[in-house]
Amino acid sequence: MRSERLLALLLLLQTHGQTSARELAERLEVSVRTVMRDVEALSAAGVPVYTERGARGGIALVPGYRTDVSGLTADETRALFVLLSDSAHADLGLGQAMGSALRKIMAVLPEVHRPDADLASRRVFIEPDRWRTGAAPAPVPELARLQDAVFGDRRLRGHYRPGRDGSERSYTLDAYGLVNKAGVWYLVADHQARPKLFRADRLVTARVLPEQARLRPGVELQHVWQDLRREVENLERPVKVTVRVAADSLTRFLLVHQTDLINAEDIPDGPDTQATELTLRFHSLGHATILLAFGPKVEVIDPPELRNALREAAQATAALYPETVPIE
Repeated sequence: MRSERLLALLLLLQTHGQTSARELAERLEVSVRTVMRDVEALSAAGVPVYTERGARGGIALVPGYRTDVSGLTADETRALFVLLSDSAHADLGLGQAMGSALRKIMAVLPEVHRPDADLASRRVFIEPDRWRTGAAPAPVPELARLQDAVFGDRRLRGHYRPGRDGSERSYTLDAYGLVNKAGVWYLVADHQARPKLFRADRLVTARVLPEQARLRPGVELQHVWQDLRREVENLERPVKVTVRVAADSLTRFLLVHQTDLINAEDIPDGPDTQATELTLRFHSLGHATILLAFGPKVEVIDPPELRNALREAAQATAALYPETVPIE
């Protein structure tokens, strides 16, 4: 839109001072003729803009003139580009518009601030949606050091307390960036050249090392984050499993899996000589492999992926006992 281009032109002149029409045309991705028409439009609107001819000429604002859109500081620049990395814009169908806006803002930023803006947009993501488990936000005492490592491309050494057993473990990390997911901060980093996701509030200590981070060439935060996020979401996605339970094992089966049942109403009220078909819900395929403990008394009917996994596990177990051992 022309109004956006006029604002971008005004900010360019305010930030960079006298600029040639050709350079303005290149920055705004328009023709020199369009730039001159936009200058006339600004002048007609009361903006004190003028042109000077000659080799050292160009277009400029009257000295001392400032618009209400003030120049951004380095911290403001970083904050703006972190905010605009929010994936919600893509969800709303505004991804292309946001990309265009970012390019225009980048064009009018002072040269000294552009590296900060570019780095912030690549090293910090904000996602408003929660995981299914709904982790609650918590203070991150070491967040400042994590930022130093991320923006300084330095290795990080720290003690981390996983949520499983609470025991501290030492890690040396190469950080790709930080992700704020619904208020919870995560550090995305390589440990021994393998990508890992760390809850930032579980980092007990963090120390920025003087050595350069050993990031994999060509790999950016967005790539690593997408892969790690997919792994977490797959773990959290429940798996529906249909089984056929032998009549003489139904009581024992229900003692173990009563809470996993979806169709509890299908359980027979009295003695039944027939196998019973039940539907259960597990956290993942990995959790569902526990059904192998019932041997031939429980047959998985669906999904096929679980049937294949159980078959492979049974074959691997049978391979440990290739022949019958005589008993004396």
